[in-house]
Amino acid sequence: MKKYIILLLIFCGILPFASATKPNIIFILADDLGYRELGSYGQKIIQTPHLDKLSEQGIRLTRHYSGSPVCAPSRCVLLTGKHPGHATIRNNGEVKPEGQRPIMADEPTIAELLKERGYATGAFGKWGLGYPGSVGEPLKKGFDRFFGYNCQRHAHSFYPNYLWDDDKRIALDNNPPISGHAKMPTGDAAKDPKTYEKWKGKDYSADRIIDQVDAFIRKHKDDPFYCYYPTLIPHLALHVPDEELEPYLKLGWNDPPDSARYTPHWTPRAAYAAMISRMDKNVGRILSTLDELGISDNTIVVFTSDNGATFLGPMAEFFNSVGDLRGLKGQTYEGGIRVPCLVRYPGKIKPGSTLDLVSGFEDWLPTLLEWVDGKPLAKKIGDGVSIVPSLTGKPTQQTPKPFMYREFSGYGGHQAVWLGQKWKGIRVKLMHKQSPIELYNLDTDAGEKNDLAASHPEIVSEIETIMKREHVYNPNFPLRAIDAPETLKKPKTQQKKN
Repeated sequence: MKKYIILLLIFCGILPFASATKPNIIFILADDLGYRELGSYGQKIIQTPHLDKLSEQGIRLTRHYSGSPVCAPSRCVLLTGKHPGHATIRNNGEVKPEGQRPIMADEPTIAELLKERGYATGAFGKWGLGYPGSVGEPLKKGFDRFFGYNCQRHAHSFYPNYLWDDDKRIALDNNPPISGHAKMPTGDAAKDPKTYEKWKGKDYSADRIIDQVDAFIRKHKDDPFYCYYPTLIPHLALHVPDEELEPYLKLGWNDPPDSARYTPHWTPRAAYAAMISRMDKNVGRILSTLDELGISDNTIVVFTSDNGATFLGPMAEFFNSVGDLRGLKGQTYEGGIRVPCLVRYPGKIKPGSTLDLVSGFEDWLPTLLEWVDGKPLAKKIGDGVSIVPSLTGKPTQQTPKPFMYREFSGYGGHQAVWLGQKWKGIRVKLMHKQSPIELYNLDTDAGEKNDLAASHPEIVSEIETIMKREHVYNPNFPLRAIDAPETLKKPKTQQKKN
């Protein structure tokens, strides 16, 4: 009925035609998915048929970068359009008893901006940008609907005893809940598969979450909607229903039991692959629902990952998770921050195309708003640029992006600058000392093996200028070697307290 009322208003000239043709947006964010962990990016073992089909139907980005090499700051960049030198959240920061540091009340998110444009908005999965009751909780940052985990640590288990349904907790049938941080058994117990049975739950949270995604799409099929789906998979712990393991157990892998600091699994490689395949099935369910409702042609679907492949367990090497790239999660080397990214928008994006443009999470805010408004933003918001021209096969109309900036106060402290398409400068250990800038030519050395800083001092100087200019001091996430060199003189015991 609502659809026919809108059509009548358009016919009578009360509503402009564009109001009925605004695209729906589904933004799917995997958790710790490596650059080479999809079939369309060269994965040979893990099966991802639905995402591979999405790649065939849209465009595959080969030089796309997450907002940060870990969860919370990456999501902050995505939702606010600010790079990490300007963003509120620049590292993970837990607030007891549940949740993380909040993004600010006066910091607009893409959800708030879309809501102003008449969109229904929903977030489903892992939040991590504001503890319950804070100014940064999802219902206060532009989302009409929220279902999932507020807290990243809570999300380490796929078998908790509750999830958040808007601003209320709802019980799950996991009593007791399965810990995401159980200790590895020792001795003979570690060799016995029965030992691991106690870490299997009943009520799989990822299934609960995808059910709510599906319900939200169906409810708003006649509206423009923005569905943000930050799925938990494949972030550890290794929790997956047994039926999903079967295809991989048949491959006869001689798995060593997992000894990471997350809850161990008897067959960790099979479990990891199975989790990604389960996520792929959930994406397939979304695409099928869009087809069933007849709204696929007017829906933008974006799939990417919040950072590079996990640094724990035996996974990355076995699955060749980042290919020839250097580094993993927690690092601003390419393997920790270059991520898979697929985009489908029928009639706008050429099926089966590829884009090598350097782009990042801050670019999604202006890109999506340009598609929604039908024109570029009149006033710049955040630090990104719209990549609509490049996505739609019009690279000559693309606004040049002279540089991209990243910083991260965790894992020793990082800064990185991508200068145009070719050069990348990076320095590490900035929580301890003023480190020299390493320089790499990504056109010829994507694996960052050959430091060319000594032979190109002028490029290094330009990158250093950008690093100084783009970093704005944030007392919650300082880079000590840059912000307060005097802290280096303090005794080590004092440094640990900071």
